[in-house]
Amino acid sequence: MSRTIPDPVEVTQGDSPVILGLPHTGTYVPDAVRAKLNPRGRALADTDWNIHHLYDGLLPNATTVRATFHRYVIDANRGPENESLYPGQNTTGLVPLTDFDGVPIWTEEPDAAEVEARLVQFHTPYHAALRAEIERVRARHGVAILYDCHSIRSHIPYLFDGKLPDLNIGTANGTSCAPQIEAVTAEICARAQGFTHVVNGRFKGGWTTRHYGQPETGVHAIQMELAQSTHLTAEAPPWEINAEKAARLRPYLAEILTALETLAPELTR
Repeated sequence: MSRTIPDPVEVTQGDSPVILGLPHTGTYVPDAVRAKLNPRGRALADTDWNIHHLYDGLLPNATTVRATFHRYVIDANRGPENESLYPGQNTTGLVPLTDFDGVPIWTEEPDAAEVEARLVQFHTPYHAALRAEIERVRARHGVAILYDCHSIRSHIPYLFDGKLPDLNIGTANGTSCAPQIEAVTAEICARAQGFTHVVNGRFKGGWTTRHYGQPETGVHAIQMELAQSTHLTAEAPPWEINAEKAARLRPYLAEILTALETLAPELTR
């Protein structure tokens, strides 16, 4: 029996000025791609595990745009030209050749033609959908706030030293959104009991944040990179969400999203 092939993007439209981007929660890998992954790659360890469940219902009227495909197929948060987000630092590219530990994930690396085909089949539809929702929301409200949802293991020596802060806010060094958006998000994170935070630390916002965040046009973008220790039982298989941890974190995330929604009318003036 053949597997059901999902659409590359799932969109839920809402009336809020806030849009949640979810580029890395998908786990779909086409059979032909999976056949070229080695056992380490097939584990899909670098998924943003359960982030769509963590945010579910926090801002009921928000629009969500979610990629269903895995980032090893092609990374929806990298530019189509595969430019480095962090020159001089270890990172992964448009089609990652290694995992976050720097270990190869392919038995047969994709060639340029295959990468281009994946761009057309997966990356382009995701960003077409995201762009369409940004335009729809901006037309309705005069402003659109893209909140890009991410998570990562808190200890990854290949990418960063030591332990990652719990809540990592990225605004491309303040250029991807109005200063009020960064300020209100940071203020809520600063008083989130039991959590640490940083603004524009190791993660300053990926290609999505940097590409769409153009405050002068009424489109604001901010990335939240959560340490997976904040909401998973363990940063290891089976990558289960921890109800108790999630219950501590979700009110602060909800407060952030609600604050951004409340702030939106001010940004149109």
